[in-house]
Amino acid sequence: MSDRIRRALGVSPVVVVGLALLGVPRVVAHDLDLVGPAVNALLVFVPIAVWIGFVLVRRVPHPFLTLLVVGVGYGVLLAVTHQLLWAVAFAGDPPGLGGNLAGVLPPAGEAVLVRVVAFGSSLVTGAFTGVATGAVAWLLARIVPGLGPR
Repeated sequence: MSDRIRRALGVSPVVVVGLALLGVPRVVAHDLDLVGPAVNALLVFVPIAVWIGFVLVRRVPHPFLTLLVVGVGYGVLLAVTHQLLWAVAFAGDPPGLGGNLAGVLPPAGEAVLVRVVAFGSSLVTGAFTGVATGAVAWLLARIVPGLGPR
């Protein structure tokens, strides 16, 4: 299976996980409010620039697919990290349902629902990040001589 993944993506599953892990420091820094806007911007944009640069330098056969998979992996790490840091991030004041939905569910049910939605949102965010970076890498591989697949 690992060989099939390596052929399709042009990198091993370990590399996919390694690239996805580059986004985790931003998640931790954000959830724990450890950095200001400038450092946060670096933690946002440097990892995705590394993703794009890596697939272009490695000249992977399908940069869009490769970065989509990296993005999904990042989404999983994002979701898990948010869940692990939930209590600290919200410091005893977790988000809840509002408007017409406020108080409809018991507190435990509301907490579970909000966490499930947050988990799903993280997965979508990761996948979208993979799509966006994959599209940029694919486009660059097509228009810049020497960056396309071998």
